[in-house]
Amino acid sequence: MLIMKNLAKVFYADRIKTQALHPFDLQVEQGEFVSIIGSSGSGKTTFLNIAGLLEEHSEGVYLLGGQDVTTMKDKQKSAFRNEKIGFVFQSFNLIPELNLYDNVDMPLRYRKFTAAERDKRIMQALEQVGLAGRKHHYPNQLSGGQQQRVAIARAIAGSPAMILADEPTGNLDSKMAQGIMTLLKDINAQGTSIIMVTHDNEQAAQANRIIQIKDGHLSELKTLEKAIA
Repeated sequence: MLIMKNLAKVFYADRIKTQALHPFDLQVEQGEFVSIIGSSGSGKTTFLNIAGLLEEHSEGVYLLGGQDVTTMKDKQKSAFRNEKIGFVFQSFNLIPELNLYDNVDMPLRYRKFTAAERDKRIMQALEQVGLAGRKHHYPNQLSGGQQQRVAIARAIAGSPAMILADEPTGNLDSKMAQGIMTLLKDINAQGTSIIMVTHDNEQAAQANRIIQIKDGHLSELKTLEKAIA
């Protein structure tokens, strides 16, 4: 699903070089659930942005779904990202002026789906997250957990091969957080790859694999005992 070879990221500011990510190799198979952990400033967000085609890497090769994204133009990346990747953010990123139905519809409008196909996908996604009956509600009429479920519905409506989740439970209480984790695991069980950034070791442990990023270095953990919260 995802192959990164000798990938690295360097930032330059006022002739100062910052090695955000040191060269690493990573492979994520279709259907895997991988958690990414690490302290603030370790490089987690940079990694996620590169994985999501939101940011360029400086060195190495990135293959997504067998396609080399390294040489893609911006327009190609945008279309490829919309087709292959679903995003779930800590802050939900819902549009407050739109109801749930239209929020889920937004990314589908950039695809060549008919209106009937979009409607089918929207309703199936809202049904899967348990909110089909509230399709005409607005984000401010929902709890935080429900808003995150809408964000997940938006992410899965386009049938992406991979979901990138950035602290998806960070703004939720423990009960809501576990509900979101259960939903993500259900989606993963249906074959969607998930890469989740989290500060929560208990949630990280629910993934198939755990990758730690420390000072820009990636390493796979066999146990969370070595992890830095």
